[in-house]
Amino acid sequence: QFPFGRRLPCDIYWHGVSFHDNDIFSGQVNKFPGMTEMVRKITLSRAVRTMQDLFPLEYNFYPRSWILPEEFPLFVDEVRMMKDSDPSWKPTFIVKPDGGCQGDGIYLIKDPSDIRLTGSSQSRPAVVQEYICKPLLVDKLKFDIRLYVLLKSLEPLEIYIAKDGLSRFCTEPYQEPTLKNLHQVFMHLTNYSLNIHSGNFIHSDNVNTGSKRTFSSILCRLSSRGADVKKLWSDIISLVIKTIIALTPELKVYYQSDIPAGKPGPTCFQILGFDILLMKNLKPMLLEVNANPSMRIEHEQELSPGVFENVPSPVDEEVKVAVIRDTLRLVDPQKKKR
Repeated sequence: QFPFGRRLPCDIYWHGVSFHDNDIFSGQVNKFPGMTEMVRKITLSRAVRTMQDLFPLEYNFYPRSWILPEEFPLFVDEVRMMKDSDPSWKPTFIVKPDGGCQGDGIYLIKDPSDIRLTGSSQSRPAVVQEYICKPLLVDKLKFDIRLYVLLKSLEPLEIYIAKDGLSRFCTEPYQEPTLKNLHQVFMHLTNYSLNIHSGNFIHSDNVNTGSKRTFSSILCRLSSRGADVKKLWSDIISLVIKTIIALTPELKVYYQSDIPAGKPGPTCFQILGFDILLMKNLKPMLLEVNANPSMRIEHEQELSPGVFENVPSPVDEEVKVAVIRDTLRLVDPQKKKR
C-alpha cells in the first residue's frame, strides 16, 4: 500500500475508489476514468433510456424510470394517463436518491402525490421507478443477485462475467406492496447493508442457506424445479452486454480526456457489481450497477453492545476470491512477455 502515492512504475495499480492519478504513464489501473459518475442512478437511467428510445425491445430489462426533480410533472402526468387507460393498474414506485448507496434513503410510494415525494422531489435529485411487484421468491423471500463483471477494455470492447455471484435475501417473507406494508424495508429491499440489521438475518457457513448465498446454489434449485437455467444465463449475459454498450460512448469521452490517444498513459480495467432482480417468470431486471462493489470476505459480528469483531464469511470468500484471482489472470501483464 502506498498511502501517499507511488512514483516508481509498476504493472498493476489497484485504486480503492476511483481513477485519480495523472502521474501514471504505464501499466494497468483497475478503474476507468468517469465510471463512478456513469453508474450513478440518474446517469445510468439516462443512458439506458436513450437506448430504450432507439431499441425498445432490446432494452426492456430496466424498469420504467423518471428523473427527479426535473421530470416530476411528467411522472405525475404519465401515471395519471396510464391509470385512466387501465383503472385496474395499481402500481407501486420506488424512490432512490441519486447519490445514495447501501439502501440509504430509498422508500416506496403508491401515488405520485405522496407527501414524502412532493417534499423531497423539489430538493434531492433522485430516480423514481416502477417497483417490480412480482419477484421470484425462494423460501418465500425476495432476493437479488450481485454479479461481478470485468470490463477489460473499451476498445476493443471486452467483457467477462463471473460464473458465480451472490444472492442477497430479504429477512421478512414477501407480500405484494400495500399501504400498510410499504415501510417494511426488510420485506421489500434486498440491500445487504439494511438486512444485516434485521433480527432475522442468518449468517450461514453453508453457501446454500442463510441470508446471503451463492447464485449457483439458486440456479441448482431452479434447475431441479425444471427451470430453463441456460436461457436465464443467456438473458443475464445479454442484459450485462447491453448495459455496458449504453455506457460506452460517454465512458470513451472520459477516457480520452484523461488519457489522450498518442500520449503515454496506463490502460484501464474495472470490476463492476451488477445488481439484478429475477421476476416470477425468470426475466432478469437490472436494478443498478456499482462501480466499487465491496470485496470484503468477512462480516462484522456484535459480540456485546458496541463491541464488534470480523468473522470470515464463506459465501463471500468463495465468490470474491475467485473474482479477483481470475481478474488478475486476465489482465496479467506478463502474459504477453511469456
